Amino acid sequence: MIGLNPLSLCFDLDGTIVDTAPDLVRVLNLVIAEDGLAETDYNAARNQVGFGAKKLIRDACARADHTISDARLDELFDLFLELYEADIAQRSKPFAGVTATLRQLKSQGHRLTVCTNKPGFLARKLLSELQMTSLFDRIIGSRDGVPTKPQPEHIFAAAGHRRRREIVMVGDSAADILAARAAGVPSVLMRYGYAGTPASRLRADIVLRRFCELPEALFSLKRPSEPYL
Repeated sequence: MIGLNPLSLCFDLDGTIVDTAPDLVRVLNLVIAEDGLAETDYNAARNQVGFGAKKLIRDACARADHTISDARLDELFDLFLELYEADIAQRSKPFAGVTATLRQLKSQGHRLTVCTNKPGFLARKLLSELQMTSLFDRIIGSRDGVPTKPQPEHIFAAAGHRRRREIVMVGDSAADILAARAAGVPSVLMRYGYAGTPASRLRADIVLRRFCELPEALFSLKRPSEPYL
């Protein structure tokens, strides 16, 4: 059992520690309005958040029976990033129990990092505006020079080492669980996130309904059998 040994806990961001969907869909609606489209279905868009802004835009256009060229998609994607960065935390906030639980884990000696496919500069700005930066040793996202999830290198970069017995990946999506499996580290899945895939199909080591359950759940995780690299 992992028990009380200090761990490198690698957290996904969107859908795991912060509910960013309200801002992402808000900006999505601003962007598609440039092509004369009405606001998109919130729940449908929310379930697509983990797949990136380009897919959000493309799928919102498809729901409106609006054809969009690749060139226009690139233009709207650039606009999305500009608008989102300008007001990144208008409606976003940590999920229930996240901040207190992260502080508890940090006080117990665990090393907390963020391992997100969100562009790193946006992840760092979001967490700064939410006054959460001090909780994490590292915040590693896309555009930070490492392969992103589901590649295992993303987890090792976030952890800052390759000692598999000390790493746990905590997320809400297939990319998180697949990256953990590829890295040979345990995974914890949060059911409240944006996965859009049934938890039973993702086959995480542990599935939780509430973030505050994480400290206790860590006791039941078994160490991977792989040797240190």
